[in-house]
Amino acid sequence: MSHGLLEMDLIEEFQMRRWARENYVPPEQRDDTWHPVIHDEMSKKDNEKYSPHQRRNSN
Repeated sequence: MSHGLLEMDLIEEFQMRRWARENYVPPEQRDDTWHPVIHDEMSKKDNEKYSPHQRRNSN
């Protein structure tokens, strides 16, 4: 079954997710033409930023 341009293998997806984390930008600076996987990973990072389980300082 083909999903057209959105079809990718697992390695490609991991590479895109890594790129998204290394090149993170706030939502208002994200390019609408970026692949949905990149938007998804940056959104995950947005949620991690505000997670109540993360410590606010490293002390």
